[in-house]
Amino acid sequence: MLKAILFDFDGVLTLDATGSQTICNYICKETGIDKQLFTKEYKKYNTDLLYGKLKHEDIWGEVCAAINTDISIEVLRASFINTPINEDMLNLIKELKSRAYKTAMVTDNKKDRIDKVVEYYNLDTVFDAVTVSAEVGSGKDKEAIFIKTMERLNVSANECVFIDNQKGNLIVPKQMGMEVIFYDHEEKDVGKLINQLMALGIY
Repeated sequence: MLKAILFDFDGVLTLDATGSQTICNYICKETGIDKQLFTKEYKKYNTDLLYGKLKHEDIWGEVCAAINTDISIEVLRASFINTPINEDMLNLIKELKSRAYKTAMVTDNKKDRIDKVVEYYNLDTVFDAVTVSAEVGSGKDKEAIFIKTMERLNVSANECVFIDNQKGNLIVPKQMGMEVIFYDHEEKDVGKLINQLMALGIY
């Protein structure tokens, strides 16, 4: 029996495909900095940020030096809370929670960003668990992030559905015994997702 629905964040609960896209879009819009230049320098640190080896405070001075522009780190933090949320998806998650399903966010992400997003949008009232790659030290290509989430929800893999906008991220949870659903971030078809959940006996 399915008891828990696990959602990716960027590209599923948000309108942008990735968190880096959201951050770079916002900062370049606010500062007028060339997007290609900023994105190139920022993404040099992306993997270490995602796996918790570095924090934004550790790399921000180097990014600014590389683009020869001093940007306040507060602009970066503002980009976190200016993440474009998919309200239809958020409403779906709230509806599932109201029907006594356990809900979780499982995301390859920077912990300071997700902490800020969760606080700003009150997502701790929406999700029973939030598990971030930077906290666990590995991403969705490994079992650890899913095991940590299941422990927090007190469920087993065969009681979970995982939804992600990257097909590669569905491989490990499927091998673990979860039901998996690919959500196309270009289509943004929440109605189609509801139909897929209904086919699994949910919703």
